Amino acid sequence: MNQNAMKKSFDDGLTSRLPPVRGVYSENAALGEKTWFRTGGTVEVLFDPADKEDLITFLKGKPSDVPHTVLGLGSNILVRDGGVPGVVIRMGTAISEIEVTGTQIRAGAGAFDYNVAMACFKASLTGLEFLSGIPGTIGGALRMNAGAFGREIKDITTAAEAVDETGTLHHLNINDLVFDYRSCGVPKGWVFTAATMEGEPGDISEIGKRMADIQTARNEDQPRGTRTGGSTFVNPPGKKAWQLIDDAGCRGLKKGGAMVSEKHCNFLINIGDASAADIEQLGEEIRERVRASSGIELEWEIRRMGLPANGETGA
Repeated sequence: MNQNAMKKSFDDGLTSRLPPVRGVYSENAALGEKTWFRTGGTVEVLFDPADKEDLITFLKGKPSDVPHTVLGLGSNILVRDGGVPGVVIRMGTAISEIEVTGTQIRAGAGAFDYNVAMACFKASLTGLEFLSGIPGTIGGALRMNAGAFGREIKDITTAAEAVDETGTLHHLNINDLVFDYRSCGVPKGWVFTAATMEGEPGDISEIGKRMADIQTARNEDQPRGTRTGGSTFVNPPGKKAWQLIDDAGCRGLKKGGAMVSEKHCNFLINIGDASAADIEQLGEEIRERVRASSGIELEWEIRRMGLPANGETGA
């Protein structure tokens, strides 16, 4: 089936129920094309806020029956073919400022992780180099306690800001964030707007070398330049997801236009014409094979948004 035929078009009109904003509302936006997989359906309304105050205005005025979710860089997201009802808030360049004061770094939720690492490099601050290996935004890193190369966002974060469903701004300390492996305890309906992080004085040449080593490791170990969503499953306690997948015979496994990477088994790839259903079904087949071979239940790390093409509610 042509994947475009599976993409739901929502009826126009939701924007008439939404509050006036200074940012931009886009109806029936092709959301899947804004993710790294480059597949999936539309969103009823995509909202690009002009700034933090505009986001607060939106959340204060949005009808409570209209669902909302957040999109950052789109690197660890799968948008289902049936599309996403309600509003998706895109945290872009309008909320991406980065300020370095002494050893403290304050970054907007839309700031790219790599850009934060570069700002620290220029300020000779160490401890945040690992962010250069995470393809996402600070808001997404907070939401999932993103980590790589032996460190996680919880190791460097001292405080954060988030706006709740009513438009109230909350100042959160590290205990409020309740970080766990690839998760945090802040309610899902809250939208992160900023994080405060702490580095340590370091040697700029050593920091640069560490960042270069991280990029080399990514190039050697991960499928770069492909339509992928990054790590598909979280590592079970004491195990590596890629090893379990490989041991279950899934390396190179295909479903429609989706394939398990030959280079790194915990990466799924859109090899050209995959639907979101192809990718999700391939992931579920992997989970079933790993369960059968090891007894271990893999959990999705990739965030799946929206409805399948048949209109059923997704997990």
